[in-house]
Amino acid sequence: MASIRLLLVGVGNVGRRFLELIERKRQRIRELVGADLRLVGVADSGGVALHPGGLDPIWLVRLKSEGRSVATLPRWGRSDLDALEMVRRAEADLLLDASPANMEDGQPGLACIETALSRGMHVVTANKAPLVLAFSRLEELAAEQGVALRYDATVAGGLPAINLGRRDLAAAEIYRLEGILNLTTNYILTRMADDGLTYAQALREAQAAGHAEADPSLDVEGWDAANKLVILAHSVLGRQVTLDDVAVEGILGVTPEMLAQAAAQGQRIKLLAVAEREGEAYTLSVRPTPLAADHPLAQLRPKQMGIVYHTDIGGSITASIVEETPLPTASAMLRDLVDIYRGPAF
Repeated sequence: MASIRLLLVGVGNVGRRFLELIERKRQRIRELVGADLRLVGVADSGGVALHPGGLDPIWLVRLKSEGRSVATLPRWGRSDLDALEMVRRAEADLLLDASPANMEDGQPGLACIETALSRGMHVVTANKAPLVLAFSRLEELAAEQGVALRYDATVAGGLPAINLGRRDLAAAEIYRLEGILNLTTNYILTRMADDGLTYAQALREAQAAGHAEADPSLDVEGWDAANKLVILAHSVLGRQVTLDDVAVEGILGVTPEMLAQAAAQGQRIKLLAVAEREGEAYTLSVRPTPLAADHPLAQLRPKQMGIVYHTDIGGSITASIVEETPLPTASAMLRDLVDIYRGPAF
């Protein structure tokens, strides 16, 4: 049977689960795309593992669970190479980028994606930084090379927010987009409102459960949601925008008293990302917003994210997800991979 040669950059929570998925779903993937997936290269912060004949995903998961780099893999590990050099050297069909989002310069993900596209590889990424910083350039490069660039995993984890808007609503005019795109802030605000926790208590709980980073600044100050809104604006709304075009306010100023007052008025405060159409342009914002209790996004629980598209011909469409672990994000990467290769019957 034919094989699809894969490179994976990043073997953290999402990358590891992707490796587990391609082993667990091997037969189903074969049925969908008519080929086996062959992992020919993997990179983490300690180096790479390269083998044109294919690496065992489960070996790599075991290495990472022991706190070791893939560079320590016997025979195929290399500590003298990094992710970018792997992408430059390896012969592969598709690059998967699950590396951490570096919002300063996008590296190493941005250079890896550019190199892969330039070499004629398809790219599937869960890393939002390269798209926020260089969306148009990457899309143009993919088009020039005749390859696919897919990134549904960059917005709201496993929720098909981008695919829903870009593919299923392609013929519709979207006049308003609303989203709860950041799990950390939704967790904190919901626990504060429903259970009387202070901000500090809710944050500690979110960190202990793995829903918040040790440094939650990007989340609680609203920038993570703003990054995702920029990607939605480019990919779904067709607008070339930057973070400077988004009015951003985080949740640090939301007090228990404000939440209680909203509840008394039949409302719930959520960190809402909004794109509102005004003529031919969109106004973009991320800010704590009181929503009527019956609004679909007001009803989201602590471990949920969601999006609402208001359209001219498709009505108002809501999608949400419960994401307790990074598994749905990894599944979104697999979804994009399958979509690139599966036949027209699907």
